[in-house]
Amino acid sequence: MREFGEKMDRRGTSRFPLREGVRYRLLNYHGDRASGSGSTLNMGSGGILFTTEDLLPVGRSVELSVDWPAQLNGNCPLKFVAVGRVIRSQPGQAAVRIERYEFKTRGKIAPEAIAAVASTA
Repeated sequence: MREFGEKMDRRGTSRFPLREGVRYRLLNYHGDRASGSGSTLNMGSGGILFTTEDLLPVGRSVELSVDWPAQLNGNCPLKFVAVGRVIRSQPGQAAVRIERYEFKTRGKIAPEAIAAVASTA
């Protein structure tokens, strides 16, 4: 039984605090500002809460690209790319329900580049 004033969480999945860079782009949108960047606040398999530069329109489709904290094979940066709908929006942040997603590589770091950085340290 819930206590008086306790909010019921309607999410079917857990959210995890994750602070990573995010870039967003409104799909099929012809307004003034169709893209921007921010950072994730929390994330789960069903959605993402993130900071925004502008107020995003609720109901609009959006593509998100999140810098993923893990690397493929220890040396290839990844990004999480998702498409979903804005379900909540207020100045400075928005929540998106994920409809589909994939992981992409952000480019492999060449061994000579790693060696060059290490030699200057």
